Amino acid sequence: MSIRAVNTRSFFLPSPPSLSSLPRFFPSYRPLPAARFHPPTSPCHGCRTQRRSFQSLFESVMEELKVIRKSRRKIVIVNGSSSNAELLNEELIEDRLVNRSLKKGLLLEFKKDSDRILLAVAQRPDGKKNWMVLDQNGVPSSIKRQQVTYIVPGISNFDQAEIAAFVQKAQDNMDPSLLEFAWSELLEKNKTVTVEEMAEILFGSVEPLESYSTHLLLSKDEVYFTVVETTGLRCVYGPRPNVQVEELIRRKAAKEAAEKEFQEFIKLLGSAKSMPLQDKPSKSSWKDEEKIWSRIESLEAYAIDDCRSDEQRKTAGMILKEMGLAKTASSAVNLLIDIGYFPVHVNLDLLKLSIPTDHLEKITSAAQSLLSDSSDPDEIDRKNLTNLKVYAIDVDEADELDDALSATKLQDGRIKIWIHVADPTRYVQPGSIVDREAMRRGTSVFLPTATYPMFPENLAMGGMSLRQGELCNAVTVSVVLHDDGSIAECSVFNSVIKPTYMLTYESASELLHLNLEEEAELRILSEAANLRLKWRRQQGAVETTTIETRIKVSNPEDPEPSINLYVENQADPAMRLVSEMMILCGEAIAAFGSRNGIPLPYRGQPQSDINLSEFSHLPEGPVRSFALIKIMRAAEFDFWKPARHGILGVPGYVQFTSPIRRYLDLVAHYQLKAFLRGESPPFTSAKLEGISANVNEKVRAARKLCNSSLRYWILEYFRKQPKERSYRALVLKFVKDRIAALLLVEVGFQATAWVSVGTQIGDLVMVKVEGSHPRDDIIYVKEDI
Repeated sequence: MSIRAVNTRSFFLPSPPSLSSLPRFFPSYRPLPAARFHPPTSPCHGCRTQRRSFQSLFESVMEELKVIRKSRRKIVIVNGSSSNAELLNEELIEDRLVNRSLKKGLLLEFKKDSDRILLAVAQRPDGKKNWMVLDQNGVPSSIKRQQVTYIVPGISNFDQAEIAAFVQKAQDNMDPSLLEFAWSELLEKNKTVTVEEMAEILFGSVEPLESYSTHLLLSKDEVYFTVVETTGLRCVYGPRPNVQVEELIRRKAAKEAAEKEFQEFIKLLGSAKSMPLQDKPSKSSWKDEEKIWSRIESLEAYAIDDCRSDEQRKTAGMILKEMGLAKTASSAVNLLIDIGYFPVHVNLDLLKLSIPTDHLEKITSAAQSLLSDSSDPDEIDRKNLTNLKVYAIDVDEADELDDALSATKLQDGRIKIWIHVADPTRYVQPGSIVDREAMRRGTSVFLPTATYPMFPENLAMGGMSLRQGELCNAVTVSVVLHDDGSIAECSVFNSVIKPTYMLTYESASELLHLNLEEEAELRILSEAANLRLKWRRQQGAVETTTIETRIKVSNPEDPEPSINLYVENQADPAMRLVSEMMILCGEAIAAFGSRNGIPLPYRGQPQSDINLSEFSHLPEGPVRSFALIKIMRAAEFDFWKPARHGILGVPGYVQFTSPIRRYLDLVAHYQLKAFLRGESPPFTSAKLEGISANVNEKVRAARKLCNSSLRYWILEYFRKQPKERSYRALVLKFVKDRIAALLLVEVGFQATAWVSVGTQIGDLVMVKVEGSHPRDDIIYVKEDI
């Protein structure tokens, strides 16, 4: 079988040798000189003569087609068969739509999947409904009849090896402008055509190649023609109305312009990817043009699984596909990193959880106004405690200092303790703009890379915070202990203090170790802490001290930032001291609130079902704490009266010592300060319950963010360590067989690994980190035998 290509630059002008069928069907047909026609909306005046010639030719062709159809109609009637009826009577559309049966050797087009349409040669039936075909790529497939979209006419035994050449020649004929003038004439004559009839008009031939080229043109056409009738695989096409065509042309032009703009955006991404890191566009530069920014926003939303519309998801998917990337969130993240929009160590959870990082200008301005106001509503009632030695103990990078301690021994030998808490209500009142913003945040957020304070920095780290050597307003909780560590007396009042020392936990522990005579007050605080711990244990307190990790990343925007890792043992003397004093304060506030009928966020944690003797076989410290934490029940709130806190071993507890960092602590301050002023508390129990529910949701999100951020940077720390480094690991429990949960002591990090036979819970083993992948949250730990 011969296959020929048609010169697509000549309108309706196939070369005469290739039109062997024309003398048979169109003896009067003569090809016109080559001419280029224009859409009817903007005709080319220089082509009027050729247009008149074409109109004459068109009318001649249509007349002869009518004669042929009539004669073929007679053949159908005489023979009682329509097998020879390729072009049928125009008056009976159903007669023009004759379905061809699938036979071996036929060349057909079929739908492989939603994106691919292929040509294939029919081979043989496959069961009752399917056919085996061999496609243009030489791949056999079993297809259903419904998958066939076109059977190329005039072929009985096509060679599969020739499909590629056939497809290429058909593509060469694909000039959509061929349809323009045909549409104009058919619309004027109000005519419809089959594929083969259109092939006669366009190419002057119904040869297989011309028929298939015409099928491609019509099936892909979105402007000039529409299907008016179908039967099986045969279609009759009709010209669209002029108004509709004009609108479709307009839409097509707009679509092409949008596609061009989209491709320019893709080129921009590719260019940014190829740039050195220092030359990549700044994050803000992507916002300069609205359309570019809209697409970047779609990618960012896709990266954090937060698409607000199907359009955003579709846009991101198109960009990833065009860039040759998989349609996954990780692909979007990596692309945004590659173009410099995201830093290498972008915190995705910070974006996903919508944690606010900056304060609006109106909030910072309001905060500045508060700082400028020198009035103090509680000035008259403040006790002057500037004679006391005051210790503020916290981590070395703490910016918000909101609690400090003083102690002395009374003449009867009992210990008196003052817990001084920063007084933010000196500046902020319930319902104010700054208060509402603090409620919206719920808590300050402390990450390895940054701190996002609940209050604007000028308040949180300025006026509200306790500062060494300066006069500071505070709310002081005064407690006298019995000899056994229980509370003998407690009171709450406004005060003025002058912090003496700002100590880190390390420096406080060192002072305690030195046991200096001049730091007697610090020794008294340590003695009080030991008394309190002993008493709480007698009350059923559950010991949960363990090892915790802090990380400080000083330059997180760099691809290889500096990571400072600190491991804190909560059993450290200074940490134990501070922890016990904070628990003591919480118990005293709960007792004071209960005694005076003040609605407060009383925090309880029933643990009556924990039998500590069942865990006595486990070593004290991280191993036992790990086992106990796993079975603890969640904390519960009561907003009218204290509830027992079984874990802490106290009859009641209210968090009070961090009002700059935690909103519920601030709420407790509002309630108590109102009572001290002789006013009604601003919040009822019911109102407190609503506030607590809202704030605790924010706190959980912040805690999740802190945990995931810390884990990411620990994994990044491991990634940067030498592969040969070994770590001491404490066996916490066995997960399955010899797979153990481990605590890597030098890093304070939990992981799992297989350990040798004979290893027991509480044993130390040596391990190596064989691989660490922070972005994928994967770490591979192996015992170093």
